[in-house]
Amino acid sequence: QVQLVESGGGLVQAGNSLRLSCATSGRPFSSYAMGWFRQAPGKEREFVAAIIWSGGSTYYADSVKGRFTISGDILKNSVDLQMNSLKPEDTAVYYCAAKKFLSSVISDRYAYSYWGQGTQVTVSS
Repeated sequence: QVQLVESGGGLVQAGNSLRLSCATSGRPFSSYAMGWFRQAPGKEREFVAAIIWSGGSTYYADSVKGRFTISGDILKNSVDLQMNSLKPEDTAVYYCAAKKFLSSVISDRYAYSYWGQGTQVTVSS
């Protein structure tokens, strides 16, 4: 069984920073990309950022571009998400995920095969 575990969430004031980490355990696996999604109360899960291992290309949702940075280690199937200049609207449960195949677009949550349980990020006004 593949396990993805997020950590680093918490409560911060607007304008501050957090760094989320996602570690992989369980059976070994390879992936085409890994990414971060988030889900706020009453909303659908939305794409935040992703990294494609081959070449290291990164992708970001417009809402976080310039504030968030994704990085990772392909050998560990792990990713971090550095979140700066946090806003109250960033409040959500953040999930990391692994995309096994090249198919579909990078932001499509249904293209990801493995998911963590999520970590809560709360940004106060």
